[in-house]
Amino acid sequence: MDNCIFCKIIAGEIPSTKIYEDEDILAILDITQTTKGHTLVIPKKHARNLLAMTPDEAALLFSKIPQLANKIVKNLNAKGMNILQNNEEIAGQSVFHTHVHLIPRYAEDDGFIGQFTQHNFDLTAIAKEINQN
Repeated sequence: MDNCIFCKIIAGEIPSTKIYEDEDILAILDITQTTKGHTLVIPKKHARNLLAMTPDEAALLFSKIPQLANKIVKNLNAKGMNILQNNEEIAGQSVFHTHVHLIPRYAEDDGFIGQFTQHNFDLTAIAKEINQN
């Protein structure tokens, strides 16, 4: 895609700090560094987001995640890792090229906040709605 910043990074038109690259993916340090070592794992083939990828494309991308996440945790002495993938603006996607955030965790107050809220939905009704047709 002509205006895609990640496509430009992949093409070498924009500099990045690479931590891994092969023929299918590129892993770079996120310029925001939410926590030390915050990494973006990006497929080289452009897709808007995970919802636009084929199962094979997604499998290829996610097959690299454990290796990279473990390397980051081990070598940066992190205590854990948040693995985050946003799809569409409502879900926090700001760059419309599929990417996975690897966010090493060091302490509860290290700069990243992930929060779930509880709702009292009818789970059976939701399952039926999801599985229709």
